[in-house]
Amino acid sequence: MKLWSVLGNSQKLDGGAMFGNAPRAMWAKWSPPDDENRIELACRALLASPLAGKTVLFEAGIGAFFEPRMRERYGVVEARHVLVDSLAAAGFAPEDIDVVVLSHLHFDHAGGLLAPWREGEAPQLLFPNATYLVGRAHYERALQPHPRDRASFIPELPGLLEATGRLELVDGEYSQTLGRSVRFHYSDGHTPGLMLAEIVGPELVDGQPHGGVVFCADLIPGRSWVHVPITMGYDRNAELLIDEKKAFLADKLERNVHLFFTHDPQCALAQVVRDDKGRFATTHEVAELQARALTA
Repeated sequence: MKLWSVLGNSQKLDGGAMFGNAPRAMWAKWSPPDDENRIELACRALLASPLAGKTVLFEAGIGAFFEPRMRERYGVVEARHVLVDSLAAAGFAPEDIDVVVLSHLHFDHAGGLLAPWREGEAPQLLFPNATYLVGRAHYERALQPHPRDRASFIPELPGLLEATGRLELVDGEYSQTLGRSVRFHYSDGHTPGLMLAEIVGPELVDGQPHGGVVFCADLIPGRSWVHVPITMGYDRNAELLIDEKKAFLADKLERNVHLFFTHDPQCALAQVVRDDKGRFATTHEVAELQARALTA
């Protein structure tokens, strides 16, 4: 099996919103802001093939579905659909994708499922052969969003996914579509039912898989958020998220599971470490993956 990091459309968002409780003097060292206080963010997907005999795309980024006014509001940099171009550079077309795994349905993680905006045209899905995996609890949130995060959802998307007849709502650690090759963890701090997909590693130690890769989604958007107290202003429950993140990182450290970051502009993959004071950090940072083998 090979892994690719696949860039989608990039964003510029307010640094204060992205770093929540952290003072500007701290986060500006990690992510220098522009004159409008915005920081650069990637919307990176992970491609794995063959995984359970399939070509699997983990998330789709923000895409190009916004009309121009909304694209500017949300800081989407490129007008074209960058994810499609990145897939092509890796040798894949949308038709080649067998499975799309979605941690959640916020537009910066699922908007790339849609064709680019065209005036007067309704939203359309881009991946005609894909089975779509979404956590059941989060899908129910998307159908009836809270005012706190209603603007983060694409209203038409659940109906489009259901209409394919290829939507699987995942309840537990494993899905019917991918079996034991992908293990799911769940988090409620950012949004209810956030689903974190771990590509199971090649080693077993005391019955537990070691050496895999986990898509960190918005539990840990990038290296700066590996620091346990750092949260986003967008998080639903910051205290819960901190507790979830601490347990998540401890587990991945123990089992040598590497972290895949969607929003970090400079780093796609890293290994988690812990210092003698118990603070988590990253090492062996990798900017991009190009047909990289999954090894322990």
